[in-house]
Amino acid sequence: MNGDKKIELALQGGGAHGAYSWGVLDRLLEDGKLDIEAISGTSAGAMNAVVLADGLVRGGREGAREALEKFWRAVSDAARFSPIQRSPIDRLMGRWSLDTSPGYIAMDLLSRLASPYELNLFDLNPLRDVVEATVDFDNVNACQSVKLFVTATNVRTGLPRTFRRGELTVDAVMASACLPTLYKAVEIDGEPYWDGGYMGNPALYPLVDESDCRDLMIVQINPIRSDELPTTAAEIQNRLNEITFNAALIKELRAITLLRRLIKAEGLENERYRDMRLHRIGGQGLEHLSSSSKLNAEWDFLTYLRDHGRAAADAWLAQHRDDIGQRSTFDPDTLFLGTLREPGKAPKASAE
Repeated sequence: MNGDKKIELALQGGGAHGAYSWGVLDRLLEDGKLDIEAISGTSAGAMNAVVLADGLVRGGREGAREALEKFWRAVSDAARFSPIQRSPIDRLMGRWSLDTSPGYIAMDLLSRLASPYELNLFDLNPLRDVVEATVDFDNVNACQSVKLFVTATNVRTGLPRTFRRGELTVDAVMASACLPTLYKAVEIDGEPYWDGGYMGNPALYPLVDESDCRDLMIVQINPIRSDELPTTAAEIQNRLNEITFNAALIKELRAITLLRRLIKAEGLENERYRDMRLHRIGGQGLEHLSSSSKLNAEWDFLTYLRDHGRAAADAWLAQHRDDIGQRSTFDPDTLFLGTLREPGKAPKASAE
């Protein structure tokens, strides 16, 4: 890609909120000064990853930008006649949520009473049709400029499986995005898979273990911290989703941080974790969006998210572009409220 600096990306899943990551990718590709060496993606993050790789093979950076816009436009077009739409109340109040949508409420209630094996007998998934129509997986698997890692959760073992170049198919991507309350498990090589977000949203270990790039950028679309106590049923479900789909990421960040501290304390100069530089775009700014809005594929909403992602990436580049290759710009300690500490030292007192 011939940029001046190299980064690797970790793209979270989050349904329609993945359009935020589209915006981040669009701005990074437009900038042209950063080479994307590897991408680990889950669910919507996996879709962004394979679409980007396909576009790169077709036409370089501009081809990738065009492919991403084409994909998200196709997602919006496919949802145009869905029964799950914003209600007049949501529209009147200027909310992007589907919390008062009759179609969304009916789907949510049915999914709590019956499984997709009872309700979705033919395993219909319009998103699969979009991925098949817009992504050439021969190009994806032939892409040499970016290593790709797509994670799904093995239903039987409860362990993550990461699909790599040569294994990337529409089934792998749909397995990574398979919400078990809506769709039947995706079978690959005789094994059933659910959404990768349960075990890696996204998985960081392939980026650390299988890439020589030491600058790891997390594009986070699921807020970790929430200062408001959820009290309604919708708010409680919303917060549960945020906690669930951030749990694996927090554990991996905690492990990386602890390893780096141990390596420093023991003077293990050659250990590869020592020089990992962490960066993050996102993690805040989407807290006001309900979990239900992850199923809102209106074009105006997708472009709203895209523009927020572009703005966040633009601000990050303006402030931190020169830090790539030099230092971390994201300290995971800020997520743990002082619970991590140097070996042999007492934990810091919480600010709360």
